[in-house]
Amino acid sequence: MWLPLLVVLGLLFLYRWYRQSLILDNLRGKYVFITGCDTGFGNILAKNLDRRGMRVLAACLGETGAENLKKETSSRLQTVILNVTDSESVSSAAKWVSSIVGEQGLWGLVNNAGVSIPCSPNEWMTKADFAKVLDINLLGLVDVTLNLLPFIRKARGRVVNIASIAGRFTLTSGGYCLSKYGVESFSDTLRREMKPFGVKVCIIEPGFFNTQITNTQALKADLKRAWEKTTEEVRQSYGEEYYLQSLKCVDAVKLVCNNNLQLVPQAIEHALSAVHPWTRYSVGWDTKLIYLPLSYFPTFIIDFILTIAQPRPAQAK
Repeated sequence: MWLPLLVVLGLLFLYRWYRQSLILDNLRGKYVFITGCDTGFGNILAKNLDRRGMRVLAACLGETGAENLKKETSSRLQTVILNVTDSESVSSAAKWVSSIVGEQGLWGLVNNAGVSIPCSPNEWMTKADFAKVLDINLLGLVDVTLNLLPFIRKARGRVVNIASIAGRFTLTSGGYCLSKYGVESFSDTLRREMKPFGVKVCIIEPGFFNTQITNTQALKADLKRAWEKTTEEVRQSYGEEYYLQSLKCVDAVKLVCNNNLQLVPQAIEHALSAVHPWTRYSVGWDTKLIYLPLSYFPTFIIDFILTIAQPRPAQAK
């Protein structure tokens, strides 16, 4: 009784694997624009694609990051200084891309630039704290995409947006999860609109990786800043012990971080080079085995799990 069903399932998985293993063979010489190449995933991806013979247009925030990247790559790779929160900078970068790609168009756009801080308890933050993260992770991504989309359409290429499992499963306070939910939404609508043009839009959803996003020293410094800037009434409500325990929780972040940083660039490479790329790439063991399954649980169960180890405010009931 079960044998025919198992055979059918096996054949479906085999077909699925074969379909996803089909890779385009004409990618050498194609242009890919990547944001956030100073460090982390963007930096690794730029080097990987350069070794594959693709023409990488790497956007860095600072001159130092750009110069270091040039030293480690071939003459094919070109860099540009880009601040995704500055529309003039984005427009200037788009003109630079246009002058390089010409009629060939842009095969790939990888929106990788992002930050995680300010990231503290919501009541300790200001509107400006939220805006800083949203401006980089979401609005900057939208601005870059809208400016480069004509070149992507010309090449019938790919848009790859780096979201996070935090865009499917809310893990932290502050603007980070808000921005990643927004990236998911923007990517979904863009994918539907671009389908008639032959443009594919993919979303990368990494879990916890050992990058600047999860830099515990920076996270603790931000927590201290928020604690010291909030009002005396708020500090009394939460209590000193709550703040100290929160610092210890930040230290625990490193315990769950994946050190294999190549996993995310490899997923992006597949999105850029596969004949049939995935719509979403969930990257990391924690994403696949913990956070993604939990995202389908009832809300009260998720709330219970996430608040078990949460510090208790001084004036809690």
